[in-house]
Amino acid sequence: MQKIPGKKIADQILDDLKAEIRDKQLKPKLGVLLVGDDQASHIYVSLKEKAAHDIGIQTDVRRLPNQISDDELIKIIKLWNADKNVHGILIQMPLPEGHDADRVIEAMDPKKDVDGFHPKHVADLYAGQAAILSPLHEGILRLIAATPAEPNHALAIILANSHTFADPLKYILEKAGAEVEVMLSKDKDDKKLRQADIIVVAVGQLNFLTGNGVKPGACIIDVGINKTTDNKVRGDFDSQSSENLDGWYSPVPGGVGPMTVALLMQNVVKVCRSQTSTL
Repeated sequence: MQKIPGKKIADQILDDLKAEIRDKQLKPKLGVLLVGDDQASHIYVSLKEKAAHDIGIQTDVRRLPNQISDDELIKIIKLWNADKNVHGILIQMPLPEGHDADRVIEAMDPKKDVDGFHPKHVADLYAGQAAILSPLHEGILRLIAATPAEPNHALAIILANSHTFADPLKYILEKAGAEVEVMLSKDKDDKKLRQADIIVVAVGQLNFLTGNGVKPGACIIDVGINKTTDNKVRGDFDSQSSENLDGWYSPVPGGVGPMTVALLMQNVVKVCRSQTSTL
């Protein structure tokens, strides 16, 4: 199988954004809330912070303790809502246990939500009016678009642990013309998977899907992130078992991850543009 060059595509998106920020003299600023000490969340925020810095997006990252109250988080969000110099707000998920994520997310001005989590964006998505797509979902679409795989009339299977991630993506792929099935990891159907033209796998289990489990010519988008015993990062798809197969797959690392970061930055620039009346 051939690798989908997610890192290369993401780098081009970032280069284009950097040029736009420079040429239009934009001054985008992103407020980030990071609560708790989850190691993965700290790594993700550092990557987002670096990408923003590299292309000219200012950041205000608040690294906060687990015990901070939701009221205190909402107070920060409301200050950012009212600050015309802060164009985008990102709440790094997941919030630690004990926090009401829905309440915190709903406190954001939807015009400043760059992750697409606010209920207004979710409602707009299902109404076919989405202005801001989740960077993860858009990244998956962009990776598929980088291959000859066509969602139109394709059978796409989303292999996931929950409907929370899968259902919005199902809707997006259906809008692109695909026949889509959500398959929870506990209900894995190997026979059905071998019929799929497109598989999005997001279960968080190393080698959950192998080359023997997909048909030749399939497009595999790997959202999984797993640590190996030698401390390397790998996805849910065993790409080594598919070396002699036709088809395409997104590598881990270097696939969905950099695309998600780049498209988050794209959303920051988009909301900055919409809030800057001089453009």
